[in-house]
Amino acid sequence: MDILVSTDWLAGEIGKPDLVILDASLFLPGTPRDPRAEFDAAHIPGAAYMDLPSLSDPADPVPGQLPPDALMTQRMQALGVNADSRIVVYDNSPTHSAARGWWMMRVYGLGASAAILDGGLPKWVAEGRPVNSGTPAMAPGNAVARLDRTQVRSKADILANLDNGTAQLLDARGAGRFTGAEAEPRPGMASGHIPGSRNIPSSAFFAADNSLKQGEELRRLLLDAGTDLDRPIITTCGSGVTAAIILAALETLGKRDVSLYDGSWSEWGFDPATPKATGRAA
Repeated sequence: MDILVSTDWLAGEIGKPDLVILDASLFLPGTPRDPRAEFDAAHIPGAAYMDLPSLSDPADPVPGQLPPDALMTQRMQALGVNADSRIVVYDNSPTHSAARGWWMMRVYGLGASAAILDGGLPKWVAEGRPVNSGTPAMAPGNAVARLDRTQVRSKADILANLDNGTAQLLDARGAGRFTGAEAEPRPGMASGHIPGSRNIPSSAFFAADNSLKQGEELRRLLLDAGTDLDRPIITTCGSGVTAAIILAALETLGKRDVSLYDGSWSEWGFDPATPKATGRAA
């Protein structure tokens, strides 16, 4: 499968035994919406609820960090994921959190292939396609999750990169949070950005119908923000969710030397020892 699949394609594949559809909806802290309740009310037929908000490392003080292999394995098997599954991830969230779910499939080596439903549930519903309600029963799968740490960047990696300048940092948060003009949604967190970062708000990657911009339009968005597509890139955001949007977008352009800082500003902004910048990108 390609990184993105269309609603037309998915409609023709629903019901095939090797297809697993996962709802990866997630909302920012303080958002008065319940992704589980929304899934139970309306989801794509055959989909399972990934519960992305809870799929993290319970021992890590930084919120939302990648879970241990055992937890990821248990959750994916409960959702019916097999080693040979074709996985399609979607969301119904303004954060476009399906990209995070897709990226997790990738870094844990899950399924035979994984893709994002372009346009997500909003596009599916806007086209008048069917939805189901309730909580479907899933036959247990046999997938085994093994995290590939080479695709993930740590705070130590980012500190080293400040010295060696090997990779560019692209921050997917909104402009106000990036510059420091807008307070962070998590109390006690510093404002601003990692020095040397460039900012492309994740919302800028999407067209009016909720689909991801592609081709020359996407390339121009990246270049206008000062991105050098010939250098390695590390994506970052608030908690590693919208950073996956930039990573997926870059991969649609054939760029593979891209990794994601999982701690992102949730880790960096809470650490008084890390250097921070405010204002527009230098």
